[in-house]
Amino acid sequence: MAMTARLFGDRWTLLVLREVFYGVTCFGDIRADLGIPPATLEKRLSALVEAGVLERAPYKLESERTRAAYHLSAAGIGLLPMVLAMKEWGDAVLRHDTPPTRLVDARTGARLRVGLIDPQGKAVPFERAELRPVRDADA
Repeated sequence: MAMTARLFGDRWTLLVLREVFYGVTCFGDIRADLGIPPATLEKRLSALVEAGVLERAPYKLESERTRAAYHLSAAGIGLLPMVLAMKEWGDAVLRHDTPPTRLVDARTGARLRVGLIDPQGKAVPFERAELRPVRDADA
């Protein structure tokens, strides 16, 4: 967990990641949405690329220079449960108004929540979960 906290432990990195999950992939658009200083954004994007969370992809608009867009890698997509869990917790504990977004099933519109799933795909209540040390034989 300490390694993860080192990478995602500041506000800007999490907000940059949120923007990319929303589909905002261009430096200028991320900067405009967040109001983040350009040097700070460059550092956060570079760290996420270096960690394998984002991938740079060149793009060019007509009559403009080539720029980089940032897309989620497979590792980045794997962060979705963490991002959604943080949103769910913040909405439940920190918000005192209606959240601007809600997680729903795209087909049915039913509300969804982040949870634990066993290897057979069944939901497991949080109360039954525990962290146990891993021994060499378990790995």
